[in-house]
Amino acid sequence: MRLEKCYFCSSTVYPGHGMTFVRNDSKIFRFCRSKCHINFKMKRAPRKVRWTKAFRKSHGKEMTIDKSLEFEKRRNVPVRYDRDLMATTLKAMKRVQEIRAKRETAFIKNRMAGNKEAAKKEDIRVVQTNIELVGAYTDTAKAATAAVQNKLAAQKQLAESAQKQAEQEGGANMDED
Repeated sequence: MRLEKCYFCSSTVYPGHGMTFVRNDSKIFRFCRSKCHINFKMKRAPRKVRWTKAFRKSHGKEMTIDKSLEFEKRRNVPVRYDRDLMATTLKAMKRVQEIRAKRETAFIKNRMAGNKEAAKKEDIRVVQTNIELVGAYTDTAKAATAAVQNKLAAQKQLAESAQKQAEQEGGANMDED
């Protein structure tokens, strides 16, 4: 059973599904559904359509450079059946799948790393700018927000002083050479 890839969205086309378009120069295009076929006929670039795999890869949403992705390529060389070879191939396929899943989770985690902090800072900024809209704004709340602001200012000063100290030590090391 041969599983093809959709020319437009790169999803899997199973036997008996989708449609095939053959151009005048004998180039074969396979599509998984009419949505892909229509977009192809409208001459849309898959890299610019948000729901395609090409868009996700070109905009950094999915891994593009990884050795585990090379195992998915099609091979047209027939190999004589060997039970041991099949067993080792199946083990290798499972292992490759595990490695790919692990790398994808790490990739997504790295991509989403700064989002929580940025969202928290944005939420604090919105609350501080529109504080008069909050009904139960009392002196204790004012003190709490002042304490948070003082803490942020102290952290900023500490980071700046550490940076200055590192620059001075770097300059001192350069003078010794």
